[in-house]
Amino acid sequence: MTLFWIICATVTGALLSIGAAALLSFTALSRMVPRMVSYAVGAMLGAAFLHLLPEAFLQASSIEALFATTLGGLLAFFLLEKAALWRHHQHGEGSAHGEAHAHDHKKPVATLVVVGDGFHNFVDGVLIASAFVTDPVLGVAAAVALIAHEIPQEIGDFMVLLDCGLPRAKALALNLVSGAMAVVGGITGYLALENAQHITPYVLALAAASFIYIAVADLIPGLHRAMDARSTAWQIVLIAAGIVTVALPHAMLH
Repeated sequence: MTLFWIICATVTGALLSIGAAALLSFTALSRMVPRMVSYAVGAMLGAAFLHLLPEAFLQASSIEALFATTLGGLLAFFLLEKAALWRHHQHGEGSAHGEAHAHDHKKPVATLVVVGDGFHNFVDGVLIASAFVTDPVLGVAAAVALIAHEIPQEIGDFMVLLDCGLPRAKALALNLVSGAMAVVGGITGYLALENAQHITPYVLALAAASFIYIAVADLIPGLHRAMDARSTAWQIVLIAAGIVTVALPHAMLH
């Protein structure tokens, strides 16, 4: 039954994030994207601090090891992002060859986007599986947080593929293929973690570290670009809504 819910969560997450990305990218609703980022911040921080870390603390035999795992996860995500930014700087806009050189790199960029997104979705599936194996409520919270984060990301990936010259139908098909990797990751995570419960707290800690890093390092700085009172009010409301969304299943079922 747990595997069934993992598959349902990963399939639903992939379809919702890609469908919403396509809808928002091609309609007047695209102006809602910045507000969705605020919601994603709340959902990810809520899942990390209200669900994943508390559950990991309850299961862990060593709190020190759990904190070390969380810290190590934060540093690892920093290094991964630094490597990605360095690669982009070396092979992207910083080149002296100008627009012609950038055009030559469009096809590899499209490939990297699809492969990178596929790997990211695979990891997301593993994280959802680890949460469901621990507690279905944790699984729901993790799935909601990941979906909230995936929608803005899928919009960005979709726009890059279109900029590389891909037709809309092909760009959507490639996004669906990469999205399907979440299902593969969910099944793989379930099979690997079912008989390895002792490592579950540390997987949960890494999941929390990824949520915290993405929210704090990648999403929140973008929110500070809007300084007017109206935008700030919307950000506060939607961050709170994201937190409530992931907190509500726990309040209802416990």
